[in-house]
Amino acid sequence: MVLIGAHVRGDDPVATAAELDAECVQLFLADPQGWKKPVPRDDGDALVASGLGIYAHAPYLVNVASTNNRIRIPSRNMIAQHAAAAAALGARALIVHGGHVGDGDDLAVGIENWRKTFERATFPVKILVENTAGGENACARTLDGLAMLWDAIGGYDVGLCLDTCHAWAAGEDLETVVERVRAITGQVDLVHANSSRDAQGSARDRHAGFASGTIPPELIAHVVREAGCDALVETPAESQAQDVAFLRAALAG
Repeated sequence: MVLIGAHVRGDDPVATAAELDAECVQLFLADPQGWKKPVPRDDGDALVASGLGIYAHAPYLVNVASTNNRIRIPSRNMIAQHAAAAAALGARALIVHGGHVGDGDDLAVGIENWRKTFERATFPVKILVENTAGGENACARTLDGLAMLWDAIGGYDVGLCLDTCHAWAAGEDLETVVERVRAITGQVDLVHANSSRDAQGSARDRHAGFASGTIPPELIAHVVREAGCDALVETPAESQAQDVAFLRAALAG
């Protein structure tokens, strides 16, 4: 069964899910802007017992594609630590941004660094690589880059998280993006169902609620329907309940 839910603050995800009528939640397990290791949650048993589908999102600093050892090596450690913490909660997956290399660096080196991440370690939950919105040196912004990445890592236990705002910002046609992505990765494992504050092709990662964003809400629902997997809204808190309800009604119709 496809679950519809939202990214929620970590202080009381079970209560927030009830307020949003969400069937699944995504949360950070540590500071999203820091390198600290996750610590066991006081509400871990309640989360597991809630019956919610649980997804964890790695901190934004994680970039295993980097050619900088001081970023790449801690990033690999972070994925391992957050995957272990996610597994303790019975999470379905850990979402990790596709990452990038520095200006003047060869993207192929970043792709190889991704491959080495899976070659050298196994993880207790599935890792979902998320497409990104901008950056000429990004590994998972364009479908060409995604194809290069999947050539390197597709044989491992890895999946794809498709973010509609990021795909829109990258200039992708959302009418056909699931079909084209699936031709590369085999399937879409999770959708981040977000609208955008900016025009298509802007390369800007600024999420918006369905009612106020530039992506037609029906187009976001179309992506979720085509993907046939769980979907989470990462829209502003004030619009999340409305966005969850819209998706659920659109998929039921």
